Amino acid sequence: MRIGTLASLTGLSRDSLRFYEKRGLLQARRASNGYRDYPEEAVQWLGYVRTAQQLGFTLAEIAADLPLLAEGQDAGPALRATLARKLADIDARIAALQSLRTGLAARLAETPETGASCPLRPT
Repeated sequence: MRIGTLASLTGLSRDSLRFYEKRGLLQARRASNGYRDYPEEAVQWLGYVRTAQQLGFTLAEIAADLPLLAEGQDAGPALRATLARKLADIDARIAALQSLRTGLAARLAETPETGASCPLRPT
């Protein structure tokens, strides 16, 4: 299918599709007239890419998992491991943010509403 059709089916711009192709996330054959020709599976694959991005995966992480999703492979265990790693990363970031929030709240509580005291001095 041509790039315009793929853009319409996926809701992505042509520029986005070209970007994904440049990054190696999408492959097109070149027709004799030089136009890109995308396989039908590209629609489903791009749905996977967009879902993965919404779940916090970077394009580099998505590209690294391309071999896991190749036809004929049981991607279930590998995909579960990838999702579990991402969940652990998110939990670690949440814990770090909670610690940061606790420290900031403590400094706020120590800061008088008036006066020259600076809450950013080391404690």
